[in-house]
Amino acid sequence: MDQGIEDVKLMVDVGLDAYRFSISWSRLIPNGRGPINPKGLEYYNNLINELINHGIQPHVTLHNFDLPQALEDEYGGWVSPKIIEDFKAYAEVCFREFGDRVLHWTTVNEANVFALGGYDMGFVPPNRCSFPFGTRNCSKGNSSTEPYLAMHHCLLAHASAAALYNTNYKDKQHGFVGISVYLLRFVPLTDSKEDAKAVERAYEFLLNWMLHPLVFGEYPKLMIKNVGSKLPIFTRAESSLVKGSADFIGIIHYQNWRVKDDPQSLMLQIRDPRADMGAKIMMLKENVTAPESLQIMIEYLKEVYGNPPTYIYENGLPMKRSSELEDVPRVEYMHSYIGAVLDALRNGSNVKGYFTWSFLDLFELLDGYHSSYGLFYVDLDDPNLKRYPKLSAKWYSNFLKRKTTISNGVLELNNNPSALTS
Repeated sequence: MDQGIEDVKLMVDVGLDAYRFSISWSRLIPNGRGPINPKGLEYYNNLINELINHGIQPHVTLHNFDLPQALEDEYGGWVSPKIIEDFKAYAEVCFREFGDRVLHWTTVNEANVFALGGYDMGFVPPNRCSFPFGTRNCSKGNSSTEPYLAMHHCLLAHASAAALYNTNYKDKQHGFVGISVYLLRFVPLTDSKEDAKAVERAYEFLLNWMLHPLVFGEYPKLMIKNVGSKLPIFTRAESSLVKGSADFIGIIHYQNWRVKDDPQSLMLQIRDPRADMGAKIMMLKENVTAPESLQIMIEYLKEVYGNPPTYIYENGLPMKRSSELEDVPRVEYMHSYIGAVLDALRNGSNVKGYFTWSFLDLFELLDGYHSSYGLFYVDLDDPNLKRYPKLSAKWYSNFLKRKTTISNGVLELNNNPSALTS
């Protein structure tokens, strides 16, 4: 835990007042249910205590693409309704053991990417998919049906855990239970009416698929029409449970993507969710990152879903991993995107906080150690994994400590590069 203590000290030096991390279900309850691992319990208690002792609020995620293998083997994990009760029991362990110090709980991280990436395209755990839609690495799965099942059970597991918290813990612990969504901004590939309509469908299928039930208790009508019997149905009791179950929405945002109308995909006999929406989504090199996209997506939640409390839980710039500490592009990225968040806040959006991704260089889900998002470089060749602050860490520290302003922060930091010692 010594390195964890040192990392918390770095957080204090930077000026953070909150830190977001995930609890590994497998580390805490190795078999998914049953005995708690005392070493796992000790680890998370030590981390949480260290954060609290230094005035840093923990924001905890319960599921981040990480499921005990025993539950995957027993009944297929998130494709089975059995996951709902097991997740609720796991959440209760966390509420009971850590809830006296943790106020912000995220049940499932970016459930829309988890459902599509894990059960349609198969590029993230548990790597389920089926030909011709997924990757070649999938040995089992059904891209036509399983993404819808996984999302359905994520929503019900989230709502069940939130209801449990509200009934048994909220009066004493006074915390909040939310869920996070990967918010992509979609832009039509051309100026055609067809591509503009395709953008609307992209939002319905990739964002509103998750958000609509949380606010209205049902899936979007267009999805119900296009997906048909493959789309699970909420019972009246389930609809009531899911509706209004999120105290806040966590926003994950990095990019905007282009959308092209693809009506032919709706003619396919076997379709996955991307084919069901009748559109092709693509990342283009130009205009991939644009700070106004984050503001637009924050305000989308305000306009479409009643302005719920939101936290920007991930936003950052990937760069090739390097010991070069002068990460000027990342400073410029943070400077512009934080400005976009402030603009949304000034326009009345209910933004409660901003978290940059990531504090340290780490093992990325898709890239491993090839790319870097961190404010601190971690020397993997050093047995002690020594941390070194990048220019972005120094700029962010100055910004948080009000030693610079959002309008000219990059210039000021370059004139005062010694905000943190290395």
